[in-house]
Amino acid sequence: MNTNNNSGNHEHVSRRDFMRTGAMGAAGAIAVGSLSSGAMGAAKKPAAKKPVKKTPKQIAAEKAAADKIAAALKAKRDAAARAKAKNKGKIKSVIQIFLWGGMSHNDAWDPKPGTGYDYLGQFDKVVPTNVKGIQLGALFPKLAQQADKYSLIRSMTHGINGHETAAYLMQTGHKPGGRLAYPSVGAIFTYFKRKQYKGLLPPYVVMLRAAGRFSEEGFLGPAYKPFATGGDPNAERFEVQGIVNRGVNDARQKARRELLDKMNTMGYGLADVSEMAEVEAAKKKAYGLILGRGKEVFNLANEPTALRDRYGRNTFGQECLAARRMVQAGVPYVTISFPGGWDTHGNHFATMKRQCPSLDQGLATLLADLKEKGLLDSTLVWCTGEFGRTPKVSWEPPWNGGRHHYGSVFTVLVAGGGFKGGRVVGSSDEKGEKVKDRPVYPADLLGSFYLLAGIDANAKLPHPLGFDARVLDAEKEGMKSTGLLEEIM
Repeated sequence: MNTNNNSGNHEHVSRRDFMRTGAMGAAGAIAVGSLSSGAMGAAKKPAAKKPVKKTPKQIAAEKAAADKIAAALKAKRDAAARAKAKNKGKIKSVIQIFLWGGMSHNDAWDPKPGTGYDYLGQFDKVVPTNVKGIQLGALFPKLAQQADKYSLIRSMTHGINGHETAAYLMQTGHKPGGRLAYPSVGAIFTYFKRKQYKGLLPPYVVMLRAAGRFSEEGFLGPAYKPFATGGDPNAERFEVQGIVNRGVNDARQKARRELLDKMNTMGYGLADVSEMAEVEAAKKKAYGLILGRGKEVFNLANEPTALRDRYGRNTFGQECLAARRMVQAGVPYVTISFPGGWDTHGNHFATMKRQCPSLDQGLATLLADLKEKGLLDSTLVWCTGEFGRTPKVSWEPPWNGGRHHYGSVFTVLVAGGGFKGGRVVGSSDEKGEKVKDRPVYPADLLGSFYLLAGIDANAKLPHPLGFDARVLDAEKEGMKSTGLLEEIM
C-alpha cells in the first residue's frame, strides 16, 4: 500500500493520538490507585484473567474478514496495474534466461551480510549498485552497474521443491498435477503473436537445447514447440541445426539447391496445382532461412569484435548477443537455458565462482546493449530459476558445503517491456528463509507479463478435446495470487 496516501496518514495519526490518550489515562488511573492505597491500605491484586478461547465460528469469521481485506488489496493493486499498463509500450519480444537447477538468492541478488558462516559460507561480501540502497552479492559487479535498468522481486514464492513441478509452475502459472498439460509462457506468446510475426526465423527459439523438464508447447501442439538451435555461438561458426550445417559452406548449399531444382521434373509439371504451389512457397521460405536473411541473424561475425568481447567470449555471453539479434529480427520469444547447472547440492561455492562471472557479464551487457539500441522498452528480459537454494549451507557429508532446493522464497530479475528499473519488490526475512512482505506468486509474475504484452490472462485457449482452458486459472480454481506487479509498472 502507498504510505503517502493522505487518508492513510490521517488514520495513522488518529491511532497514535488514541494510544497517547490511552496511555495518559492509564497513568492517571495508576496515580489515583497509589493515592488510594496510601490512604486506605493496600488494595487486593485483581485476579489474572484467563485467555478467552475463540470458537470455530469466531476463527472462521476472522479468517473471512482477513481474506476480504486481502482480496480488496489485490483488486486495488490489479486495477492500478491495468491503469499503468495502458500508458506503456506493449512487449514485442521476450528474452528469458532460465537458470535450470535454481540459483542461490542469498549469494546473488538478495545478499544477507552479517548472518554468519553457516549462511554466507565463502560469500560474505556485497557490492553496491548504481541505485542507492540496493546491494548485490560480490560476484555481480557488472550487473550492479546496470541496476537502474532492472527490478528485483525478492519475495518470489511457490513452496515447491521439485525441479519438474516447480519449473512447470514458474513457466505456465498453473499448478502441476492437473488433468491438462498447459503451454509455457513462450508458447503462449507465440500463439497470441502469430498473426503479427511474419519473420523467417521460428517464433519461439531456445538456445541451445530444450531442457526437457516438461512439454513447453503443452496441449497447443507441435506448431508451438520451441526451435532448439544446438551448436555453440562462441564457436568460429554458430552451427544452428537445420540452418547452418556442419562442414557444408554456403556455396555447396547453393549448388545442392540448384541440382535439386533441375531434378524436380514433377514439380514443374504440377506447377499450377495449388498444393504444389504451397509446397514451393514453404521451400522458398526454408531456403530463405538457410541461405538468406534468416541464417544471417545467427552470423555473429557481423558484430563488432569489441562488442562480442564485451558480452564475453564464452557460450552464455554469445547466446545473449544472438538473442539480441533475434529480437532485432522480431522473434517474439527467445529462451536461453544457461549452459551449466545451478543444482548445487555439493560443490556449491566452486560452481558459483565458475558460473556467476559469465552470467554477470553477459546479462549486464545485454541490458546495456538493448538500451543503447532503443530495444529495451519493447523487450522484456527476465531471469530466474525454478526456485532458489536453501539459505543455510549443508556443511556435513556428503554435501560438504552445498545448498538444496528451496521454493519458499527466491529472487527474480525483470527488465524492460514496461517495467521500471532500479526498484525492489518485496523482501525476505533477515536470513532469506521466508517472505517478509509482499509475496509474489508465479501467476502474479506471468499475469504482469501478459498485461504488458496485451494478452488477456482470461482468454480461452484452443484445447484439442474442447476442455475449458485459459491463459491463467482464476483464484477460485486454486491459483494463488496477491496481485499484479503494479509497483514497477
